[in-house]
Amino acid sequence: MENWNITADFILLGLFNHTGAHRFLFVLVLIIAFTSLVGNAIMLLLILLDPRLHRPMYFLLSQLSLMDLMLISTIVPKMAVDYLTGRKFISPAGCGFQIFFFVTLGGGECFLLAAMSYDRYVAVCHPLRYPVLMSWKLCLSMILGSWFLGAADGLMQAAATLNFSFCRTHEIDHFFCEAPTLVRLACADTSVFEDVMYICCVLMLLIPISLIFISYCLILAAVLQMHSNEARKKAFATCSSHLSVVGLFFGAGIFTYMRPKSYRSANYNKVVSVYYTIFTPVLNPLIYSLRNSEVKGALQKCMD
Repeated sequence: MENWNITADFILLGLFNHTGAHRFLFVLVLIIAFTSLVGNAIMLLLILLDPRLHRPMYFLLSQLSLMDLMLISTIVPKMAVDYLTGRKFISPAGCGFQIFFFVTLGGGECFLLAAMSYDRYVAVCHPLRYPVLMSWKLCLSMILGSWFLGAADGLMQAAATLNFSFCRTHEIDHFFCEAPTLVRLACADTSVFEDVMYICCVLMLLIPISLIFISYCLILAAVLQMHSNEARKKAFATCSSHLSVVGLFFGAGIFTYMRPKSYRSANYNKVVSVYYTIFTPVLNPLIYSLRNSEVKGALQKCMD
């Protein structure tokens, strides 16, 4: 079995072909990506410029917007250039950088969403103790921890994946370099790496989503005790929209990274990957931020 040299470029087969329907979908993805970039950039600027938004809650939101901006910028421009030019090559170094940044940002966002759910729990259930239970020191620690854990996992996955020898073909049936897809091309036994990656996924996916679930259960329990029907409806609407985005993001990640190898399909993986690389980043500023009255007030102030 022939091994490819580590310096040989990979070929990304991409998400779309050149049929009319796929051209339409390609344009739609570009519009969604551009909307995501604009929405998240606006959030960052508003939180930076408006003193009323200089609070832990909004600082967490600013980091979510930053992660989404970087995630879109890591994936979509390369995908678009490949589709438009037909040059689908990516070097091993470029592939490693994509894996590193994607896992850093995706993993960091998992922990950041858990931190945001804790922030909401404190704000709803213990509003009078909020300055103590959600201090700036704790907020900064959670943010730095999210970035560090994501980067550690990203560095491990990128280094370990590119350390394998690849055989027969260097065509990656995906629109960006993602470790589970790239590992399929390896000649060597990858079972140890896949076991370690599974353990990492438990830490990066199941633990944060469990904390988010517990936080929102406690929030809903507090909401049910509210005497105002209007306050209850507003709280339920907010929680349900937050949980919908969280479910989409974590569900897609679990589908890609935690299924048995025998159940993985390249076409399904590509479609599911679109959810957490393109769709979720455009929903986050809408669900978490632009529906917020203080954010809308800051936006109105900037436009006046």
